Amino acid sequence: MLAALLYGQEDLRLEEVADPTPSAGEVVIQVGAATTCGTDLKVWRRGGHAKMLKPPTLFGHEAAGRIVALGAGVQGWEIGSRVVANNSAPCTKCFFCQKQEYSLCPNLTWNNGTFAEYLKIPAPIVQHNMLLIPDDLPDELAAMTEPLACVLHGIGRSHIQPQDRVVVLGDGAIGLMFVAALADAGEAEVWLWGGSDHRLEIGKKLGAAETFNYHQNPDIAGVVKQLTQGWGADVVIEATGVPSVWESAIACARPGGTVNLFGGCPRDTTITVNTEQLHYSELTLKGVFHNTPAYVRLALALIASRRIAFELLISEQRPLRDLAQVFSDMKARKVIKVALNNS
Repeated sequence: MLAALLYGQEDLRLEEVADPTPSAGEVVIQVGAATTCGTDLKVWRRGGHAKMLKPPTLFGHEAAGRIVALGAGVQGWEIGSRVVANNSAPCTKCFFCQKQEYSLCPNLTWNNGTFAEYLKIPAPIVQHNMLLIPDDLPDELAAMTEPLACVLHGIGRSHIQPQDRVVVLGDGAIGLMFVAALADAGEAEVWLWGGSDHRLEIGKKLGAAETFNYHQNPDIAGVVKQLTQGWGADVVIEATGVPSVWESAIACARPGGTVNLFGGCPRDTTITVNTEQLHYSELTLKGVFHNTPAYVRLALALIASRRIAFELLISEQRPLRDLAQVFSDMKARKVIKVALNNS
């Protein structure tokens, strides 16, 4: 089959590799659509990921497709079923899993390789995090279950209250998903900051009450405080993975506010926090990572409800052979998400 392999920094190659064969408990799907993600772009640019993969490796982690092979012992599934599989599953047995803190499980089973004709799903994911796709839901929308599950986990950890003013920093797919999910919940007023007028317009369509282009308004914290009688936002969600923006996020929060440091920064980077502000303003700083099985199910249900126009996030549909150009376009911020297929 044709598949993408990541060899290092910006070194992604399409190669012919052996078709996957399922072992006991596993399934193989024919990929109907694989969507690109900001995490993929970061991993491609950095040449690896501290948690999920080490090159050389099959690449990509968002996909939906149809089961074409079942391993021994697989029950409850059949050939031809359309499914979406999360890119991980917890062990369910460790210290953290026993506390239902599944995203912290040190034994997470990871799965990469969605940019390919076929994808093997490991047994723990089949057991805990593979879901049937509703008949009327297109593969390219179902494929976005994983990132939306991460976003819903992030919202759940942010403890947002009715009438809160929430600042989202970052107009990538994740930032826009935060806007959409928060607006759908209908309790908070969401302000989106980004660097692209086109993406900010999409943010408005997804429910942002206010949008700001940091190229025209570089003093993010100053603008936020000006609009909040000098206090700052109730909740700030950082969705870029840039250390300096983490610091801007902290500066935007009001006394007693919560800062969700959601975007993953490069390995071994650090930020500076004003201890006086942190202490006397009683700030809550949260690092939030990945998702849990419950949020995977909530994410697919939300996508399937069609209440939110998630199709606005898919800039293009392209064949797998165009993958190199797709990543160049992502680097240049010409596209948000691209749905790749095997045609």
